Amino acid sequence: MKDKRKEAIALRYQFDNEAAPKVVAKGAGYVAENIMEKAKDNQVSIQEDSTLVELLSELNINEQIPEELYHVVAEVFAFIYKADKDYTA
Repeated sequence: MKDKRKEAIALRYQFDNEAAPKVVAKGAGYVAENIMEKAKDNQVSIQEDSTLVELLSELNINEQIPEELYHVVAEVFAFIYKADKDYTA
C-alpha cells in the first residue's frame, strides 16, 4: 500500500486584530515537511489531525477559517494551549 503524501496547514490567530484564525501556510510533500520543520525550529506546537487538514486545505493562504470550523479549531488551540502550559510547568 502506498503511503499518503504528508500535508500541513499553519494557522495564526491574533486576538487583537483578527476576527478568526487564518491560514498562513499550507502545502504537501516537501512543502509540508518544511512547514513542520519550521514550526519545530520555532517551538510552535503541532497538532496532527488529518480530517482537519483536509477541511482546511480547501482554504487559501490568508483566508480566515469559516464559522463552521470555529469549534474544531478552538479545540485544537485549547489542546495546544494546555500542552504548552504543561510543558512550561
